[in-house]
Amino acid sequence: MPTRSRVPIRPLASGFCISVLLVLAACSNSDSTDRPMSQNPLPAVADAPAPVLAGARLSLGSVQSYAAMPALARMETTFTPPVAREQYQTYADNPVFAAAETPISTFSIDVDTGSYANVRRFLNAGQLPPKDAVRLEELVNYFPYAYPLPQGDVPFGVSTELAVTPWNPQTRLLRIAIKASDRQLDELPPANLVFLVDVSGSMHRREGLPMVQATLRLLVDQLRPQDRVSLVTYAGDSQVVLDSTSGSEKAKIRAAIDQLTAAGSTAGESGIQLAYQQASKHLIDGGINRILLATDGDFNVGISDFDSLKQLAADKRKSGVSLTTLGFGVDNYNERLMEQLADAGNGNYAYIDNLREARKVLVDQLGSTLATVASDVKLQLEFNPAEVSEYRLLGYENRALKREDFSNDKVDAGDIGAGHTVTALYEIVPAGGKGWLEPLRYQSNAQPASGSGELAWLRIRYKAPGEAGSRLLERPIAHDEAKPMNAASEDLRFASAVAAFAQQLKDGRYMGDFGLAQSIELARSARGEDRFGLRGEFIQLAEIAQSLQTSGSTPVRVQQ
Repeated sequence: MPTRSRVPIRPLASGFCISVLLVLAACSNSDSTDRPMSQNPLPAVADAPAPVLAGARLSLGSVQSYAAMPALARMETTFTPPVAREQYQTYADNPVFAAAETPISTFSIDVDTGSYANVRRFLNAGQLPPKDAVRLEELVNYFPYAYPLPQGDVPFGVSTELAVTPWNPQTRLLRIAIKASDRQLDELPPANLVFLVDVSGSMHRREGLPMVQATLRLLVDQLRPQDRVSLVTYAGDSQVVLDSTSGSEKAKIRAAIDQLTAAGSTAGESGIQLAYQQASKHLIDGGINRILLATDGDFNVGISDFDSLKQLAADKRKSGVSLTTLGFGVDNYNERLMEQLADAGNGNYAYIDNLREARKVLVDQLGSTLATVASDVKLQLEFNPAEVSEYRLLGYENRALKREDFSNDKVDAGDIGAGHTVTALYEIVPAGGKGWLEPLRYQSNAQPASGSGELAWLRIRYKAPGEAGSRLLERPIAHDEAKPMNAASEDLRFASAVAAFAQQLKDGRYMGDFGLAQSIELARSARGEDRFGLRGEFIQLAEIAQSLQTSGSTPVRVQQ
């Protein structure tokens, strides 16, 4: 196993420097990197280094209190600085549109959250993330929000809110919120799950296979007798390690997981083919049929090109089996492939940087991860040019659809799981307000009549589970007076802070003088009850990013 390099000490805030020094001291006193894989498990509780995620506000007192934290909460990310072999997809920011010329905006929803956990991994390692690793919608959708629940026979609730944009008082921030009803574990249909695990040499690291094994053990604890699990692995070739086994045989499933070791090349395509065969062999009609792919995405044997693997997942989803990707590892991580495979396979994508994230995805949000309540969900907004002169969609660059795709049921879109919340934000310029675009010389002066009281018309298409035809929801978005941001809901204020943070990590072209300090203050004002501590953690991460920007750190450069 390669020796982990040390995190460079930067002239950051004193608390952050103390935490880095403590991490280095812990690493230098441990011989764990010299042990063979079989003797090198995840860090023991007594040896776990203090988490850098506490950022500039970590003190010696908080390090002492860290020793008293539950073991699961203390198993944080290892601190290997990411290097340039990681792969990300480049997407240009959504452009600004004039409502009079292009009144229609169409996109697929996205419930992936992997970008947030991956950005957290970089910041905890003392590095600003590469710009292409930051997908705004995945950062915003990482957090739970108290949105209205569905009413009637619709599988999700829909609500909107309008407020003055915190970084531009000339514009307004329109939030579209979707919330699906949660389902308890005992309410889920029986599940046919295939654990597809990468056991190649690139997973021979503490962030690789040992973290995968610990993650899958958490899921095994949630299995019911009616659930069934298969275990497929791949390295130089692929094999069925455990045939379909009842969830009541937890000891047998754990034993199969525990005996895995990592070595060899990476025949990922062969593993995916075998996993789909296994899932189809034990298909449960009306049940959950899903592959959980755990890998760093570093395929190098068989089909390994990006487009062919995406097409493979897209073809196989027609069998009724979905594909969820769980990303692991550093240095050679292929995030581009992991995110797109999940999209093509009608699943979701998460990055597992520590066991708390594993618990969030596979325990706390297991219903969202496994059970789909609406598929191929598409949103379309038609802006009223009499009320809106310009607009831009924040995020969802890789989910853009053509206008005609909205009504075409053969065009794939994102799925919503039980309990999922989805947030979409538009920055809009009120009619007559100062926008980003220069006026056209030859544009007609004729404008649609105002007075309808409508800012926009919202359309949502979705398919109920098992149905081939889509259903349509339509409703107006009233032209209400925009609230000042400090009077907006707690959820909108926090989502706005996260959206600002994401833009600041990229290029901040629309941010003006609104910096990370302002994003942090806005997030603090909207922290609220914060039952799971996720909003507090975000504030700490933003403080780390602020320290790194102040010290002149540049984002990690990676191959495209």
